[in-house]
Amino acid sequence: MTETFDRTEPLVARTRSELTAARAELGDGGVAVVMTMGALHEGHSALIRRARADARHVIVTIFLNPLQFGPREDLSRYPRTVDSDMAICRREGVDLVFLPTPDVIYPEGDPGVRVSAGPLGNVLEGQARPGHFDGVLTVVGKLLHLTGADLAYYGQKDAQQLILIRRMARDLDFPVDVVAVPTVREADGLALSSRNMYLTASDRETALCLSRALAAGAAAATEGPSAVRRAARAVLVGEPLALIDYLVLVHPSTLEDVPEWYRGEALLAVAGRVGTTRLIDNVPVNVGPGGGALEIFSDAAGRDDGPSSPTGSTGPLAL
Repeated sequence: MTETFDRTEPLVARTRSELTAARAELGDGGVAVVMTMGALHEGHSALIRRARADARHVIVTIFLNPLQFGPREDLSRYPRTVDSDMAICRREGVDLVFLPTPDVIYPEGDPGVRVSAGPLGNVLEGQARPGHFDGVLTVVGKLLHLTGADLAYYGQKDAQQLILIRRMARDLDFPVDVVAVPTVREADGLALSSRNMYLTASDRETALCLSRALAAGAAAATEGPSAVRRAARAVLVGEPLALIDYLVLVHPSTLEDVPEWYRGEALLAVAGRVGTTRLIDNVPVNVGPGGGALEIFSDAAGRDDGPSSPTGSTGPLAL
């Protein structure tokens, strides 16, 4: 493990000037950032621990970004748990916490110029949440500039977000390494999410169909794409209380449906509504002989050399 500060309390910055001063204390080189919207849980802790293992210093940003919420989404009820968030940062040995308000990040109000996610931001989650990824990439770009981080850590659970951030960093020449960290799950398989706290006990039991569908699909990966889709779909059809938005098996860089002849790394992803809560989940899979579930993609999987499907479709599978 690389050298870190022996710090019992993280530095806290709420303004740009406070961030500049605190950031100067950390010095240059080997600085990692973990960007969050608060409501921290064990999944965020895993990101922080991985960052601490790799970097000299770790910055955590806690900012509830209004740009990535649509007009009918849950910004107003998104959990705000600053005290417990700080306790987790303290426990994990974070060096600096950046806690800005919207007027600090967007001093002139709604920004007139935003980062466009392009075509990859208009499918799957982007189709369900128009403009969402433009808001994500805009704030990620700003926070990368403001923190001056050398490494940035994101969870595999938000796979499309991870793909787009990597693409932005590459296309716009951000001097940062974007690192993927495997999805953290409960013992029963439910992927950790800040939105899980909205689930009732019965909703939570229903929500397990998402991870079970992914596990069933991954178990069929040796038999090819159709078998993966069929096995995952069978689990979801058996749970009528989950309203599924999409279930797809796509290439990890193009997000296009993989054709039946495809062999290699792919993303099996699902999204749906359980009760009043919308949940997403995914698993990287290796399709073909010797295939199965992966924790994260290999470095080669994100290159733009994947196959195009005969239809070019990225829409949901019929259930």
